[in-house]
Amino acid sequence: MPNKAPTISPELASRKRTHKIAGLIVAFVWMCITPALFGQQDVHAALTPAPNRKPAPAFQLVMQDSTKMQISDYRGKVVLLNFWATDCGGCVLEIPSFIELEKAYKDKGFTAVGVSMDISYEDLKSADEAWARVRPFIAKHGVNYPIAMGDDAISKAYALNAFPATYLIDKSGKIAVAYVGMVVNKDNVETNIKSLLAER
Repeated sequence: MPNKAPTISPELASRKRTHKIAGLIVAFVWMCITPALFGQQDVHAALTPAPNRKPAPAFQLVMQDSTKMQISDYRGKVVLLNFWATDCGGCVLEIPSFIELEKAYKDKGFTAVGVSMDISYEDLKSADEAWARVRPFIAKHGVNYPIAMGDDAISKAYALNAFPATYLIDKSGKIAVAYVGMVVNKDNVETNIKSLLAER
């Protein structure tokens, strides 16, 4: 007698189909997300030659201690200017690298400056609402450099279309490097910072 194929209950067959569909959905989402996420993890950029650099757009923003700051306050220093938001996954991942750079070079003529873009990124109503998110984030992650609250004016001045966005500004206040995307490996940034610190 020929062997009979094992029978599967309708309930088990339905469960298997559901699991298979779920697996296909997960695979599809992973395929979509992976290039976007991992493709940005190794952002590199070369220094713009000094004669070709353009001045960093001027701005005046309120910092976490309620004082005002402007980019000209840092003239004579190399500045890492980072535009970020608390719910921007790539932004959060790269901040530890900037904390390390601040720790290593803050006494050598360098500073990192973070500009929170939470108001526009989260479509918030006010700076107070944004600070309610940003201040706990600063404390939780041990951010050791100044944070200012961004606005529409700075977004337009720096033509910000995506986050994170990071600029290295030389001692004369000119943009030497622009990083568009997530910087997790800080080696390239650190090399450029060292070069800028060595410039006269």
